[in-house]
Amino acid sequence: MSRQRTSSGAPWETRWGYSRAVRVGEQVYVAGTTATDRDGKPVAVGDPYGQTIFILRRIEAALHNLGATLADVVRTRIYVTDIKQADEIGRAFGELLGDVRPVLTLIEASAFVYPEHLAEIEMDAVVTASDDPGDE
Repeated sequence: MSRQRTSSGAPWETRWGYSRAVRVGEQVYVAGTTATDRDGKPVAVGDPYGQTIFILRRIEAALHNLGATLADVVRTRIYVTDIKQADEIGRAFGELLGDVRPVLTLIEASAFVYPEHLAEIEMDAVVTASDDPGDE
């Protein structure tokens, strides 16, 4: 089975030896993604909603690079440093994935590499998602 991978250009992807996302067959796995620009600097500092939108757009680009879309997402894990910000993070998630309705786990973590990061998101997708309207 072929293996494809994509990078977002974050400096530590090469340094630490990982990919933003990997596709094997129909499965796509997206690494934990934070609100970080291409220079490795946090964006939308202090704004959980803004960081989540940024993260989801970065994930969307990685999925696209591997022939998938947000509509193919089946599982999401969101790690946050302050569970009180869950509503703002969830609002952003709902705006971009509300119709997809993947399974979701939300976990409070004690810290991220940069203290300015408020969330980190992982996703799994299946490219050949069922077109059966009976699936809910």
